Amino acid sequence: MTKSTSSAAIKTANSVLKDKVAIVTGASSGIGEATAAALACAGAKVSLMARREDRLSALCESIEKEGFEKPIYFASDVAKPADIERAVKGTVEKFGRIDILINNAGVMYLGPVEGANIDDWKRMFDINVLGLMNCTHAVLPHMIKSSTGHIVNVSSVSGKVVSARSAAYSATKFAVGAFSEGLRQEVSSKGVRVTVIQPGAVATELTDHITDAATQKSVKNWVAGMRALSSEDIANAIVYAVSQPPTVNVNEITIRPTDQTF
Repeated sequence: MTKSTSSAAIKTANSVLKDKVAIVTGASSGIGEATAAALACAGAKVSLMARREDRLSALCESIEKEGFEKPIYFASDVAKPADIERAVKGTVEKFGRIDILINNAGVMYLGPVEGANIDDWKRMFDINVLGLMNCTHAVLPHMIKSSTGHIVNVSSVSGKVVSARSAAYSATKFAVGAFSEGLRQEVSSKGVRVTVIQPGAVATELTDHITDAATQKSVKNWVAGMRALSSEDIANAIVYAVSQPPTVNVNEITIRPTDQTF
């Protein structure tokens, strides 16, 4: 389990999120892992999705050892619609409903357009955009039926600001922002809220995804040169957003390290 998540935001959320049912994608590491732990700490019943089953199993055991309700998990790839349907169906069968979806799964293949591996582009869109959209599509009927729900889409500062080597990655994150805003307008009258989280530099394994060697070295050095955010910082922001009263929709949170200038 990640480091202590006993923040003021999580303590406040305890009464609000108790027994709420949350699905977290990309839960095997980083922001997803920290968010799963934070939601469990706040009293939610948590369902985990990610490809690495061993990591999911270990996280479930760790959360239970901390004294919180043991999550369930589904070894799954959000790029595969059948995996999403299986996880959503299994979550409803176990808990009876879905109140919160954290669309966190994502990959980051930074690098120049010239000479890029276009398979990387396809994989990014399959996970960062279509995976997020398909997860949303799968849970939305359950939320609309109960006239309540909250969808949190983890984007990036790269969904606001484009750099020379983030063209394709930023394209996926701008798409997340557009989809989120259109969805918010569509479902707000049905009791469903939508929040976009846009982190800056976070110390996670995301930089390991970068296949262009020069870009990976540059980005790693950039992150190492500042006091980067932790995954728990982002988890706390997510818990804050989903623990607001039903009349409040935190539409967007952009969260950068103090040291980050763009």
